[in-house]
Amino acid sequence: MSIPVPVPEDHFSFGLWTVAYPGHDPFGAPTRAPMDPVHALERLADLGAYGVNFHDDDLIPFGTDDAERERIIERWKKGLADTGLVVTTATTNLFHHPVFKDGAFTSNDREVRRFAIRKVMRNIELAAELGAKTYVCWGGREGAESGAAKDVPAALDRYREAFNVLGDFVHDRGYDLRFAIEPKPNEPRGDILLPTIGHALAFIETLDRPEAVGVNPEVGHEEMAGMNAAHGYAQALWHGKLFHIDLNGQNGPRYDQDLRFGAGNARGAFWIVDTLEQGDYAGPVHFDFKTPRTEDEDGVWVAAAACMTNYLILREKVRAFRADPEVQDALEAARLPDLFRPTLDDGEGWADLEQATLADPDELAVRGAGFERLDQLALEHLYGVRAS
Repeated sequence: MSIPVPVPEDHFSFGLWTVAYPGHDPFGAPTRAPMDPVHALERLADLGAYGVNFHDDDLIPFGTDDAERERIIERWKKGLADTGLVVTTATTNLFHHPVFKDGAFTSNDREVRRFAIRKVMRNIELAAELGAKTYVCWGGREGAESGAAKDVPAALDRYREAFNVLGDFVHDRGYDLRFAIEPKPNEPRGDILLPTIGHALAFIETLDRPEAVGVNPEVGHEEMAGMNAAHGYAQALWHGKLFHIDLNGQNGPRYDQDLRFGAGNARGAFWIVDTLEQGDYAGPVHFDFKTPRTEDEDGVWVAAAACMTNYLILREKVRAFRADPEVQDALEAARLPDLFRPTLDDGEGWADLEQATLADPDELAVRGAGFERLDQLALEHLYGVRAS
């Protein structure tokens, strides 16, 4: 197969913080110079990207006065117009400034919580002005390192309160904007609240406006928790709550690596793309990666382009897998079509099932499932030995 070329119609988007990441880590200083946000727009457009995402502080440094803030925003708007990129989503940095050392929405300090909600409100105004449709909320500091430091039920009360206030704000202002919670199990806090997709989905149902809140799962975050990211994405789709996605690479439960998409668990990446294809996900395909600190700026654009290329390669492989006649036969042999058939017939209830003549369980027990053949076919498509 030839190397596919991304186009804006693929709806690929990048966080401003991803390509502008200067290469610092907890043990070392930055290895790349700060990047001008408009320069980032220009390069992303050259690569065939569709959209961009940003934290408030990525674009407007913390503490900037109003006049300078407006100048930055007007220059950003011009950059968007010149490049044709769209702002798909936005978010708020509630983790970098020392004020958020014990969290934002769930800080034990009430004044910090009030400051955090106001900070989000201000950036929501900008996000709506720029046309963003989704507002991502990552609670990286909402957690604890020790048991007595955080009363979890009380913290969840405050978390819910913050989302309810922000939901009212968006509703009352008439903004066409939905929220997406981004789960993560740990890092930077030892234990983060709402650590997985399942936790977030359960929390959303407690909100005053649950219909306006979904999830933004990240591949690396789910795999850090030992979860199957594709299964999590599938359940979010099943709930109608997959409002946004963050794609990257990760090698198992360790620190958040933020590798370019496809560079970590390639088999898992194949099934993530398959899940998005089968589930008709129609939102932005967003990459939340960080170029390793070994690279210069040229390496940043190599990595950004590779995220899109790898997705397109996997998309072609997934489509070829699903169209393969041998795969169709293997799906039949594995009884996948039978899973779509309700277990009870129309009009049949428990009383009918109680009286029904069932198959012999010993005969059922000796049936082969056919999963190895099906999985091997998938791997052969992934490894490129089957024609697309």
